[in-house]
Amino acid sequence: MQDNVFEEIKNLITEARNPASENIDDKTTLEILQIINKEDHTVPGAVEKEIPYIARAVDLLVDVFKKGGRLFYIGAGTSGRLGVLDAAECPPTYGTDPEMIQGIIAGGEKALVRAQEGLEDDPDLGVKDLKERGLTANDVVCGIAASYRTPYVLGAIRYAREIGAKTIFVTCNPRSEIKSKVKVDVAICPVVGPEVVMGSTRMKAGTATKLVLNMLTTASMIRLGKVYGNMMVDLMMTSRKLEERSKRVVMMVTGVDYQEASRVLKLAGGHVKTALVMILAGVDAGEARRRLQAADGFVRKAIEQIREAQKKRSSRKPS
Repeated sequence: MQDNVFEEIKNLITEARNPASENIDDKTTLEILQIINKEDHTVPGAVEKEIPYIARAVDLLVDVFKKGGRLFYIGAGTSGRLGVLDAAECPPTYGTDPEMIQGIIAGGEKALVRAQEGLEDDPDLGVKDLKERGLTANDVVCGIAASYRTPYVLGAIRYAREIGAKTIFVTCNPRSEIKSKVKVDVAICPVVGPEVVMGSTRMKAGTATKLVLNMLTTASMIRLGKVYGNMMVDLMMTSRKLEERSKRVVMMVTGVDYQEASRVLKLAGGHVKTALVMILAGVDAGEARRRLQAADGFVRKAIEQIREAQKKRSSRKPS
């Protein structure tokens, strides 16, 4: 009698054999790379088809973040590592609290560098890991599983729904196949087809997942006012590179020179957004901070409000 897992995976598109690479073991190095590259070209198109669902997920995330909620990525193997990676990159890029976006991988930190594959079969472990992070109904859990069937992830998703948390699911199998098996608020399903090496979902599925996670957090941060124009303005000056990038952003936006950018950033406590408002609206650091807070952190909105207030004061002065 065949095992249940065998029955589950035998019809998954992520576990299918790719006809374009059936004889790849008989190819030259150049031909192998051409086959891989050609298959990789299909990934952005698969992600593009999911943009309406990604947009729904971003709107959900923004709403949760504005209410003080958190995002928990959870996955096993490659999926888990990608979630941890995306979460880890948000604080230095957008100045977020490390608690705001967290990545959870089956097996914990040691699984990041050494596979702990057997742990993905335990649905209770997913629940345990979320409980240890203090998941509440105000948070959102994003399950990541290329095959959709990972017990660790499904257990976590079920628990999240039970306590009233919002749920997102990222998988590379068709929505039609998973909707009756995985209940979530938003499912994102870029179907990239069979892998070049059968079942190696660190390849196209991993690439698609990385693109989706990039879009989820980047769009959310833009919606939260952490970008001005197309520049990062809420970054943390935690390295020499980020210090110099901060100065360059201030110089590019305002037109001041290097010395002035450095001086104002020091007055702003190293906060790029505060420095921008100080220069562009001609106010001190305290006023810039107050205006940014009143504008929900949006630089453009803060500047507009200051200029509007300045215009009103000017109109009241006797001629």
